Amino acid sequence: MDTTRQTKRSLPSFVYKLMLLAATVIWGFAFVVMKDAVDVLPPAQLIGARFLLTGLLMAAVFHRHLRGSLNAGFLGAGLVLGAVTFLAFWVQTVGLAETTPGKNAFLTATYCVIVPFMLWGLTRKRPTMANVGAAVLCVAGIGLVSMTAGSFTIGFGDLMTLLCAVFFAAQIIAIARFSRRFDVLGLTAYQFLFGGAMGLVLGAAIEPVPAWEAVADLDFLLNLAYLVVFASGICYVLQNVGLAHVPEAQGSLILSLESVFGVVASVLICGEHVTGRMMLGFALIFAGILISELAPARKTSEQKGCAQAERAADDEDYAVA
Repeated sequence: MDTTRQTKRSLPSFVYKLMLLAATVIWGFAFVVMKDAVDVLPPAQLIGARFLLTGLLMAAVFHRHLRGSLNAGFLGAGLVLGAVTFLAFWVQTVGLAETTPGKNAFLTATYCVIVPFMLWGLTRKRPTMANVGAAVLCVAGIGLVSMTAGSFTIGFGDLMTLLCAVFFAAQIIAIARFSRRFDVLGLTAYQFLFGGAMGLVLGAAIEPVPAWEAVADLDFLLNLAYLVVFASGICYVLQNVGLAHVPEAQGSLILSLESVFGVVASVLICGEHVTGRMMLGFALIFAGILISELAPARKTSEQKGCAQAERAADDEDYAVA
């Protein structure tokens, strides 16, 4: 049974972009939650528990979307997405332990620059000047907003964070491609089930066993609930549905705002001071988004204008004849 139509009803394009934007807001505030949770569970175990619980929750809620999807193609897509998603989050967390949060957020956001070039290598589709210019502005703005003043050195943590950016870029492309072929909700459930299993297996093999008292603490359980229900379940449904209808390059730029909302969360919750440097960063990011949004719209408008002109010419020729 093909359930793709159930999750791909036609909506205005801005709705799907708003889905991606909403996901970035929730993910931004998840930085504060994740900072507390990782003190209780090591990275692989935390991500494994978060993903597995999310997968089970989604399987229970969207069980109808899983019916008829037990085939090699569907399971293979879920396995690939689960592996890439787990690796991206795990490597990012490992890098965070060895670098500053500002550098981690900035270097992770470079995936929006990597996506068009990765697509170039996979599909021979060259990135446009608008894609390149918008990505450069967006990443520069994120750097001003997220990075603290100081030297920009490449240590082990920075290199691991750059590697996670490659995985995040691959994840965006894979989600965009698979979600156009398979049911989005069922695919997301398998993505988390496979990713969660990988995290727990790896965590059991290489990480210490956490203290039960800390795991059973109410604050940790509330943090985990936020990560499972909002930062994983709801956000990834929004992301996967949105990326099925938004071009990869535009989607990656919108999702790169996650680090900006992470700073906003830090300002609201931790009282971080907003500097002129941060305001300049917001301006650069806004400029990048405008370029990303206006360039495709202009191209579409020109194409529609040409089509209308051709139809008018055909009608005139027909009338003369």
